[in-house]
Amino acid sequence: MADFLLKVEDLEVHFRSSSSVVKAVNGVSFTLNKKETLGIVGESGSGKSVTATALLRLIPSPPGKIAGGKMLFEGKDLLSLSEKEMRSVRGNEISMIFQDPMTSLNPVFTVGDQIMESIRTHRKMSKKEAKKAAIDMLKLVGIPESEKRIDMYPHEFSGGMRQRVMIAIALACNPKLLIADEPTTALDVTVQAQILDLMRHLQNTIDTSIIMITHDLGVVWEMCDKVIVMYAGNTVESGSVKAIFDNPLHPYTWGLLDSQITSDIANEEKLSAIPGTPPDLRQEIKGCHFADRCPYAQDICFSARPNLIEVEEGHFTSCHFQTKESQLTRKEKAYHG
Repeated sequence: MADFLLKVEDLEVHFRSSSSVVKAVNGVSFTLNKKETLGIVGESGSGKSVTATALLRLIPSPPGKIAGGKMLFEGKDLLSLSEKEMRSVRGNEISMIFQDPMTSLNPVFTVGDQIMESIRTHRKMSKKEAKKAAIDMLKLVGIPESEKRIDMYPHEFSGGMRQRVMIAIALACNPKLLIADEPTTALDVTVQAQILDLMRHLQNTIDTSIIMITHDLGVVWEMCDKVIVMYAGNTVESGSVKAIFDNPLHPYTWGLLDSQITSDIANEEKLSAIPGTPPDLRQEIKGCHFADRCPYAQDICFSARPNLIEVEEGHFTSCHFQTKESQLTRKEKAYHG
């Protein structure tokens, strides 16, 4: 679409050790439009956070390296920018909320100093102007008594309030893209709901696009317009939220949906789980990365890597069994006995 904000094409991120290369992200592609929310889901180690870190070009080198692909942000390839040009993008045009605010915030500086640093770096304000802007940001994210709390340290805030401070820092320069890496992890459900409501409100207020990285499909359903399902560094399925939830096409997506805790889980004998473990990415994998865990894998699944194919409009899956008939037959059986 002509109004896309971000377009990622065949992104490859590798980590090299003395004896092997780990392909942590293996040809991931997606498009994010303006004011849209994209969810990236998958279990730990699937490549979600590495993808987000690559967008900011913060992959530690060595051992990491962005080995291929394009990342077009408003038409300009982020991989072609100099480090100086990228510093003007980070925190200004693209911001990130990290998973653990206690380790992301500097314990020896007040929260005000940390918000003001971002503002003064990119908006060229005086210290007085930056402090006023920081107080306004704390008010915007719902922190009461902002004039007083701006001089407090991170340890003086609760977990939910620290996450709000992280959001204030990320949004201080009105970024066009906000990357949220597990923003509600370790928060109780009440605080989680408040943080998600806050992000929706701020998205409507400053017209930002959001990439939501999470393992919680409930958050995806509530927040996102479309979804990428990642497994072992690969995209196994992508489409609108409605398509992914109403008509999942990949066996791994079925497993993720079946393994979610629901309100009637107490009536079940046990929580469904995907059998097996993810593959060792230090080893060369010829076929589908999910084949060893898929209950309906065929010989071709172990010998040839499936392409990401559009099965229905806007709905892609990476599986050798692409027809609706074969998908429905397998879906009726997979993970249900």
